[in-house]
Amino acid sequence: MAVDKFTIDKIRVDKITWDRVGRVTEPGRYMYTFGWLTITAGDIDIWKQYPQAAFTLMAHHSEPDESIGDEFHLGAFDVAPDAAPPFTTH
Repeated sequence: MAVDKFTIDKIRVDKITWDRVGRVTEPGRYMYTFGWLTITAGDIDIWKQYPQAAFTLMAHHSEPDESIGDEFHLGAFDVAPDAAPPFTTH
């Protein structure tokens, strides 16, 4: 399972879409190649309204010394990640 990676001013941001998580229909904790992903009912509601939305993949650490890359949840989202900006510059 691949995760899209975008670099913005030397900061890597991982984005994930509903298609990439298999269009899950129930909230829960799912195992993917990059680790465990917790998906909430609210996340699924957003995907139902905006199927192409791309969420920021956020690392979640329940313990201070927990290793990076094991637990993730969804953060901010873009409802039209591939759309052109709605304005033009002159």
